[in-house]
Amino acid sequence: MVSVFIFTVPVHAGLPASIQGQTIPSLAPILDKVTPAVVNISTEGKIQVRQSPLFSDPFFRHFFDFPEVTPRERRTHSLGSGVVINASKGLVITNHHVIKHAEEITVILRDGRKFSATLVGSDPETDIAILKIPNRNLIDIKTSNSDQLRVGDFVVAIGNPFGLGQTVTSGIVSALGRSGLGLKNYEDFIQTDASINPGNSGGALINLRGELVGINTAILAPNGGNIGIGFAIPVNMVKTIMAQLVAHGEVRRGRLGIQTQNLNTELARAFNLKKSKGAVITHVDAGSPADKAGAKVGDVVTAINDRLVHNADELRTRVGLLQIGNTIKLSLLRGGKPLMITAKIAEPVHTTIEGKRLHDRLDGLVIGLIPESSPSYGRIEGIMIHEVKPGTPAATTGLRKGDVITSINHDKVTTIEQGLKAAAKSQNEILLNINRGNSALFLLIQ
Repeated sequence: MVSVFIFTVPVHAGLPASIQGQTIPSLAPILDKVTPAVVNISTEGKIQVRQSPLFSDPFFRHFFDFPEVTPRERRTHSLGSGVVINASKGLVITNHHVIKHAEEITVILRDGRKFSATLVGSDPETDIAILKIPNRNLIDIKTSNSDQLRVGDFVVAIGNPFGLGQTVTSGIVSALGRSGLGLKNYEDFIQTDASINPGNSGGALINLRGELVGINTAILAPNGGNIGIGFAIPVNMVKTIMAQLVAHGEVRRGRLGIQTQNLNTELARAFNLKKSKGAVITHVDAGSPADKAGAKVGDVVTAINDRLVHNADELRTRVGLLQIGNTIKLSLLRGGKPLMITAKIAEPVHTTIEGKRLHDRLDGLVIGLIPESSPSYGRIEGIMIHEVKPGTPAATTGLRKGDVITSINHDKVTTIEQGLKAAAKSQNEILLNINRGNSALFLLIQ
């Protein structure tokens, strides 16, 4: 005969605060103060779509004769996260891609209250947007100095993954200063293994003092899930962009006027340098702030405002965060000897024309020089499509914003004047050589 003994033990609602006098570590006290500042965001909007996007893509129309398709509208919905950054003014930070195409934005607080939000400003180049809601008993979050963050520091990610509701995950800072990922034009990401999933975008990354160190923005995973590689925008960058969005509703980036490339081991040897970190100046625009400051081709930029520069992407991001009128110090190496110059960030050069001046079928395009903010700047020679207006003849050609026209009617073009001259060679049709990302194609428009 088998005897069965059943023991009963007291059931507790939670773990005890300590065992044998030793406090049990817990993030709960920190989260109690921070999570009311993290909000859920839902949006509704609409975009114009075609029945088949391939029909208007020149990379496919080059091979197939597709018929024209009438655009139609599609309703869009998105879910994301945000952070109350200023309770008294009702300001909420989130990602640009969370509110992109949104006509209605709803912010839901942890206590269940819902507010209709207005868009203060948005910057797709850094993926930052600022919203405004009524300042009714809001709780905001303190910010840290993200420049003091170190690899190995513990961090906590808070957001709304998959629309499940507020969720907390923890991990460490895996890397700092991540760039060159192709996620955004300006990249200086914090990499973390704290789980960040779809819907976490715009949420908070905090340290163990409960201070905001970054805004969760992206994951790197082949199937869209989490594999321990998430990225957040450093809060120092967020505050810089936020100041301009609140003041102007947009980011007004200035011009330094240099093109650079990474200083690799081979170039360092060619320049007789011991270290291979920095950005080599490959071109200086005549009359630009850099030119007036005395920068020369072959100079190696090692620091900006006394902060080290490791590569060309990092330099480009630092300059892209500066405001027009800012005075900056550039630490250089010229012939192996250190040199310091001072430059003042100037207004960008806006040289654009309407596409109709090139060809009637290009009516609706805005074409201009490649701006310093573009990843194509200094890498591709040509003129860029800045805008494609919906419902115009140009919209049916399949050309896209960001395409670079490298030649017209077989003539190389790098300026507006060259474009006009090359286009004038043909009245009835125009042949464009287009560069889009890593692809290139000839497109005949009649």
